[in-house]
Amino acid sequence: MLLSEQQHFLSYNGELLIFRLSKTKRAEGAADKTLKLCVRRMAYDRDTQLFVQKSSGAFSMPAKHSATEIVCCDCTTHSKTGVVLPCVLMKVKKHNSVVEHLLLLLHSSNRFEQCCHFKLDYELKEDIRLFAGPSVLWRHANKLFYISSDTRTVLSAPVQLSSIVWTGEIEGEGTVVLGIRAACLPESEDGDEFATSDRAIWGSEFFGYAIERQKMLTGTCFMPHAYSRVVSSVCVFKNERLKKQLRVSAVAITHKNQLIWFQDGVPKGVCELPYEKPCLIKTAVTSGSDFLFIVSFSSGNICVVRRENLQVASKWETVKSVLVDDFIGSGTEQLLLLFNDDSNTDVLNKFKITDFGKINYESGINYKDDVPAAEGLQENGLFTIQALETRLQAGLTSVRELQQHLVLKKRVILGSCKALIDLVEGRSHILPSAKKEGLVSLWDDAEKPYSVSKEPSLTPKLQDRFIEKLWQRVVGDSLVVGVKLTESFCLSACDISLSLVMDQDFSMISPIIECRNKIIKVNKVSSALSVSSSQIEPPQKKMKLDLHSKNDLKEEFRKRCSRTQLDKANTVTAVTSLSPLLAFHRVCCAVLLHAKKQRHRNGDLLKSKRMTLLCGKILLSLEDISDGKYSVNMLKDNSYCAASMEDIVAILAVSIRFTFQIVSSDCTLTRVNSWLLGEMDCLPFKECHDMVFSHKAGNIYGTVFSWTLKSPFEGVLTLFCRSLTVLFQCLHSLTRVLPPSCDIKLLRSGSKGVLTEKLVLALEKEMFTSRSLLSTKEGKAENNMTRWSAPGKKISDPPMASLLDNESGVQQFRERLQNEKKQCVLSMNETMDGTLYQEVALKVAEAQLSSDMIVWRLCNS
Repeated sequence: MLLSEQQHFLSYNGELLIFRLSKTKRAEGAADKTLKLCVRRMAYDRDTQLFVQKSSGAFSMPAKHSATEIVCCDCTTHSKTGVVLPCVLMKVKKHNSVVEHLLLLLHSSNRFEQCCHFKLDYELKEDIRLFAGPSVLWRHANKLFYISSDTRTVLSAPVQLSSIVWTGEIEGEGTVVLGIRAACLPESEDGDEFATSDRAIWGSEFFGYAIERQKMLTGTCFMPHAYSRVVSSVCVFKNERLKKQLRVSAVAITHKNQLIWFQDGVPKGVCELPYEKPCLIKTAVTSGSDFLFIVSFSSGNICVVRRENLQVASKWETVKSVLVDDFIGSGTEQLLLLFNDDSNTDVLNKFKITDFGKINYESGINYKDDVPAAEGLQENGLFTIQALETRLQAGLTSVRELQQHLVLKKRVILGSCKALIDLVEGRSHILPSAKKEGLVSLWDDAEKPYSVSKEPSLTPKLQDRFIEKLWQRVVGDSLVVGVKLTESFCLSACDISLSLVMDQDFSMISPIIECRNKIIKVNKVSSALSVSSSQIEPPQKKMKLDLHSKNDLKEEFRKRCSRTQLDKANTVTAVTSLSPLLAFHRVCCAVLLHAKKQRHRNGDLLKSKRMTLLCGKILLSLEDISDGKYSVNMLKDNSYCAASMEDIVAILAVSIRFTFQIVSSDCTLTRVNSWLLGEMDCLPFKECHDMVFSHKAGNIYGTVFSWTLKSPFEGVLTLFCRSLTVLFQCLHSLTRVLPPSCDIKLLRSGSKGVLTEKLVLALEKEMFTSRSLLSTKEGKAENNMTRWSAPGKKISDPPMASLLDNESGVQQFRERLQNEKKQCVLSMNETMDGTLYQEVALKVAEAQLSSDMIVWRLCNS
């Protein structure tokens, strides 16, 4: 009996199975008669510290063809019994280029059962998998094929793929294949918009295919499409469904020699592997519930990574095979490593069993059980100390990893900020190497500078079109940066905000300055503090045609930032704390404007597009602040407060707004005006008569008031104050002036008058939007109506008149009239394009939602 060099190892129920092909010859140089597939069941004996053979078996077949091989072996579920059994796939290559494959099951009695056989005109070489059935799955010519013991027919899945990275069971889906294929992009993608899909960027994507249900699954629940260029193998170690949503925990190895852990499609950690070309990954749960990832490499090396910290726990070289099972019967899994030994033909001569804990058996070492009691206690104490040291070391390692992660996170944020500044200012930027940063590399490793100089920057032109002025003011301990916008930009943009980015390189200090944004709306038209009974033209008549401007109700309600709302938005401000900036003595900041540019086509509002503009730079130094260069000036000029518009906006930006409704039932409210001009020592702004500035000494100095008299008995008072203390002082002074019968109510969502005006606009917009749903169909119907009832087509005109001369002509005219009426009715009942209907229905729903929101605010005001 001559033994073939080909051997395959498999673990099953704590036993080691060794499959080997053997051939029997009658004499030297004679032809083969019989070929046998032999199996030996080996079990570890703790007494002898060796693997001993428990039983053996064989499967015989005619040896007419010499090219017979074992393709692969694995443990699969038998569909008839539901029992997991060892399964072997063999191939027999015949002379006519036909390859016959045999699928065998090994029962507990060492009897082989041939489940199915199939013939192909090619050899199985790429991505071969065994799964429940037993079934065989493989890839050939970028197509997916499979056969099971139930169908016994080779089937092809309707998918194109370049590789298979995982095959296994998914709850609710059965057997699922996770593969990689070329990206399938939608044909209707807008070329003018930035690509929002990873597939468009990387050119490939993950996908899942359920074999039994013949159903496609999205690959993003496993991992992002961006990793499809680097991932070589995947192991899904946990999957479940929560509220009909698939939750997946998986680990992948990449061509970049990295191991990445994904949770629900999001990367959670990465580990740098010690060897190159990882090819396979397994999992093991050892004693102490330690979860391990076992990575095999093409060179025959092995490494083990702990899931809790994603650190390499151990590594070995020249390993022939690594298996996971409970080989010593302890109730938990261990690793069995079979090493190559050129000096001995028996592969079991050199092995190691370990769980990285108390279990550690190695060939060639005698583990004595007759240790004296004192030495045993001393050894146990030593083990305890070693375990404590290991836990302490693990804790220190976790702390260091967390510190490194925080440093890396800060470094990535700083790099992103620098890239943003370079992009906006049109400078070249070199992307750092991901490997140096400890990240997963998705680009080529070559550092190539990315420059925006190839595409001419539009920033100077956009600055002239959209930005009128950039200014800064210091108010107390706050720095206010304002950007005055053109009116055309305000009418065509939304979600406007500012960002302040320090231009200097402060190493580990974030250049992004935390600030809060406000949009200031100031009315420059002169008006008295109290409005007379003769009103000007209602504002809704002026604005009803401007449905997509800054007064758009949905956009106003959706913005959660506080606003000062008077007339037209022309200035956006950013307020930040001044004290931290003074520590640098001299700071240069870039001011970035962010907005959504609204696009219109044929009167319809299209999808908004994000834009970022560099407004300019501001310079802040301690000398300028000490000299009062950026201070606000509120000087008295006769009966007015002489302040620039920038000073007014700065005061409003740092103040808190409160609006009160004052109602008096038995007297007029002329006392409020007297109270403002008298006790509060207020003067109206020269640039804006609607607001008054208090020059009263003490905490109240700097408070801004706006008093609007709706009727002699009702008015709205708006205060812009620094703190709640100032608010309470003002209210206390006001209540002493007003009679006790006056009712003062805080308006949390604005005055009822303003909300009523908004509701009128919202209902008007809702009506116009609803009418647009029928505009297209009405046009078609009118054309058809015109065709049979157009002026000039009178019955007295020829040839109509000739039809009315006799009875047959009248009947012909009646039939023609009935046909035209039917055509008119059919034109009114024509169908509408589904895409157009969805767009119009969405606009109607948004308009109705805006109206409902304003009604709710009006009821709760």
